[in-house]
Amino acid sequence: MVNENVKEKDIFRETWIRYTGYANEVGEAFRHLVSRRLVHGSYVVAVSYVIADASTKSWRKFQENESLVQAANVAADVFLWQMLASVIFPGYTINRITHLSRVMFKQARARESIVKYMPTATGLLSIPIIVHPIDRFVDFLMDKTFRTNKTI
Repeated sequence: MVNENVKEKDIFRETWIRYTGYANEVGEAFRHLVSRRLVHGSYVVAVSYVIADASTKSWRKFQENESLVQAANVAADVFLWQMLASVIFPGYTINRITHLSRVMFKQARARESIVKYMPTATGLLSIPIIVHPIDRFVDFLMDKTFRTNKTI
């Protein structure tokens, strides 16, 4: 007998697969050390994760005999949330953290090896710190805009 109260694990948010959504943050942290192709490749990985999550969740909704419109709404919601929370805001944030720390190390006249590698370390160490605040902000933003059910 199957317990219908047991929630199925969301592989895109509750397993190691979630970390593929952070590939672009890692790419941004390494931006000044690696080729642009690698940084762009990290965005391909992250956006592929976003598309996989959105398409899987919308397909499941459609399989539950929901309408095509409801399935499209799920796809749009998941895609937009993931793009904002996993790609756009974190990528920009890590880019700026890395850039500004590099500027600060240069202004402090730190050794060349520190100027070269510490911004990357700072960016990588920032990833776990920025994730939850960005997720909460995107939840708030989506709830106040895209997810509102106002009738005009």
